[in-house]
Amino acid sequence: MLPTPEQIEGYIKQGLPCTHIQVEGDGQHFFATIVSPDFEGKRLVQRHQLVYGAMGDRMKAEVHALSIKAFTPDEFAAQSAS
Repeated sequence: MLPTPEQIEGYIKQGLPCTHIQVEGDGQHFFATIVSPDFEGKRLVQRHQLVYGAMGDRMKAEVHALSIKAFTPDEFAAQSAS
């Protein structure tokens, strides 16, 4: 059975504190916007690694592709205001 966007959102929330998360997808390809204070001071690749860590083995077994937009709360607020 293919995972739903809601399941992917739940997996990420379990492993990463999020102030905002939105996941869309078709069961194999997912697009996630994630806002977490844990991204503070991290480079883009480090942020993605945190998300992949939260997903664990599901990235290999259940999810074919996950496109990530990772923001700190301040970055997200600035982006939302513009």
